Amino acid sequence: MDYTYEQIARMIDHSLLHPVMTDEELETGCRVALDYDVASVCIKPYYLKRCAELLAGSRVAPGTVLGFPHGGNRTSIKVAEAEQALRDGGIELDFVANIGKVLSGDWDFVRDDVRAVTQCAHAGGGRVKVIFENCYLQDPQKIRLCEICGEVGVDWVKTSTGYGTGGATDEDLTLMREHSPPSVQVKAAGGIRTLDRLLEVRALGATRVGATRTVEILDECKTRLGQP
Repeated sequence: MDYTYEQIARMIDHSLLHPVMTDEELETGCRVALDYDVASVCIKPYYLKRCAELLAGSRVAPGTVLGFPHGGNRTSIKVAEAEQALRDGGIELDFVANIGKVLSGDWDFVRDDVRAVTQCAHAGGGRVKVIFENCYLQDPQKIRLCEICGEVGVDWVKTSTGYGTGGATDEDLTLMREHSPPSVQVKAAGGIRTLDRLLEVRALGATRVGATRTVEILDECKTRLGQP
């Protein structure tokens, strides 16, 4: 094995975003993230403050989404969401690029939108992941987004919300890693349901994955490593 349990667990952003998840399920999900010592929890915005309370003192970063899932909010609203998330204890903020503006080729707008949220988050000690929603885009658009994210200084570029028509593909991960500077990491989201798939995207350069099946993935990891 060329990995440890910690290396795999610390790749996972435990996703708690499904619209029908109840407060009880969100609470349980935060405790799962603690038990398995994952990298972060990405939770519905209204529950972020409670999530941060539950994760206090641990290595697990509280996080949420902005402009989710289509990125169509005004930039000022995305910034307000980021400010609220930071006040609620959020550290990692996943926000959706304005998909319609990307498809329109309005790159000045896209750059300004990404820059505004990134500057707000960084000023408050947060980290930023920009979601492309690649299933709706062509390769030249994905490449331009990578270039803009590199120029602006985001922390991660991310393949998808997990709620579009497609998820993380090998081709997209390869493209995003190739066209992003070393300072920008790559997050795979959508379809990361098994340890084998996680290991595949890891080999392609992804440093984070969004996962709902965290327990299954990490229990399998423990089994393969012979850990209790």
